[in-house]
Amino acid sequence: MEYIYAALLLHNAGKAISEEAITAVLQAAGVEVNEARAKALVAALDGVDIEEAIAKAAFAAPAAAAPAAAAAPAAAEAAVEEEEEEDTSEEDGMAGLGALFG
Repeated sequence: MEYIYAALLLHNAGKAISEEAITAVLQAAGVEVNEARAKALVAALDGVDIEEAIAKAAFAAPAAAAPAAAAAPAAAEAAVEEEEEEDTSEEDGMAGLGALFG
C-alpha cells in the first residue's frame, strides 16, 4: 500500500511518477524498497489518469471515512500484488498481510 501512497504523493506534488521517484519517497519514509514492486507500479500506472481514478473512487464510495485518494487505481495494486507473489516466500506474504490490518 505504501507504494500506492508514494505514487499519490508524487502525483499530488506535480512530480513525475518514476521508479526513481517512488524509491526516493519510500526511502525517505524509512521503507525498504523492493525494486520489482516499484517497477510494477510504474508500469501499471502508465496511461492511467489518476485524477479520473480518484474521482471515480470518490463517486463510488462517497460515504467512506477514508480519503478517496486511498482507493487509488486497483489495477496498480493488482499488478504490485502479482509481482509480489512471484518475488516473496509464504512467510513474507503472511507478514505483508499483517501490515494491511495494523
